[in-house]
Amino acid sequence: MNPQAVQLNETLSRVAPVVHDMLSRLGLGMYFPKVGILNQSAEAKKQATAFNATIGIATEGKTPMHLGIIQETLSAYAPSDLYPYAPPEGKPELRGVWREKMLSENPSLAGKTFGKPIVTNALTHGLSIVADLFADEGDAVIMPEKNWENYELTFGVRRGANIVTFPLYNEDGLFNSEGLLASVLAQKERGKAIVVLNFPNNPTGYTPTAREADDILSAVKAGAEAGVKTVVVTDDAYFGLFFEDSLRESLFGRLIGLHPNVLPVKVDGATKEEFVWGFRVGFITFGCESLEANEALEQKTLGIIRGTVSSCSHPSQTFVLKALQHPDFEKQRDEKVAILKARANRTKQVLDAGKYDDAWDYYPFNSGYFMCLKLKTVNAESLRRHALEKFGVGTIALGDTDLRVAFSCLEEGDIEKLFDLLYQGVKELEQA
Repeated sequence: MNPQAVQLNETLSRVAPVVHDMLSRLGLGMYFPKVGILNQSAEAKKQATAFNATIGIATEGKTPMHLGIIQETLSAYAPSDLYPYAPPEGKPELRGVWREKMLSENPSLAGKTFGKPIVTNALTHGLSIVADLFADEGDAVIMPEKNWENYELTFGVRRGANIVTFPLYNEDGLFNSEGLLASVLAQKERGKAIVVLNFPNNPTGYTPTAREADDILSAVKAGAEAGVKTVVVTDDAYFGLFFEDSLRESLFGRLIGLHPNVLPVKVDGATKEEFVWGFRVGFITFGCESLEANEALEQKTLGIIRGTVSSCSHPSQTFVLKALQHPDFEKQRDEKVAILKARANRTKQVLDAGKYDDAWDYYPFNSGYFMCLKLKTVNAESLRRHALEKFGVGTIALGDTDLRVAFSCLEEGDIEKLFDLLYQGVKELEQA
């Protein structure tokens, strides 16, 4: 094992031994080279006053070389903020602004110790870093059965982890914290678990209430008290898109310091929050109570980034940073959230009118981009294909009964039309 990895492991073993025990074999072996090209280039950037012949970009007149046909479309930005490589950890200014945003939007972070966000290539990349650091073959990755299909690829296929699911809702239509606890306690013999909490939930659009959040935290704590060392990942992809009486902040803050056997990791990003899906700007933040432990995990994260994507898109980071710093940022974002809230409310109004009750129920939703129908009489994939081929209506089939509808991409006036067509499709399939 590389001596730098050994040193990071020794640091974690000393200041956060439980976190050390949570690391996968890959996580134990990971480090960020201190004497590599990037470090030497960073030193040269500060000290090479005569000539800097270190990093692999081209320059002209002390400016990054670039094509005029590209720069003319980006003339509002300096070439230095677009063309050079961004640091593996991301633009320092962006990391700082995002941390301040986290603090302002999550009151439970006040006074807590946590790391500085590291830029990722959106949230999938952040989740894959979590998988690389903590998931070994056979480790349990626990999540509700209503979940984003990419978790299977990220944790199961890539790392060989065992995906363990529990029903998202209990019999009262609330978050099933009892199922979460049972799933964690089932890992007592192995002594380790990874829990993924995705709110607002994809595919159902559900966010727990504050009371349900208390129950979730109690379940995580009870599992930790039983001896299960638990990495809890808050997948906050749709953070801020809260439309009703639900939790309005990430559980990340309240998970910090919950129990010594709990390591919170926050994965979030501008992708959905700021409506810049193609920019691929995300973040990963560690919630150890020890700054030294957070820094060690960050060094391992930089090693993973260096060994995979090397660094994330510099222009995208610049665009997001400038938006976050703009005085109209919150106003414009709130306007878009209000549009989505109106679409969600209209969706619920249409569904509650009663005219589709013989065809489906719907799972509780109060946030995010999606809602999910529970079909009563026909197969979800059959309806999906029928609606697509006959009516030109696209939806997502999940299992035998569930059909996901993204109200986020429906104009408010089109919502009832869509459900009318789906209902017609159900009736046609029933008669076929």
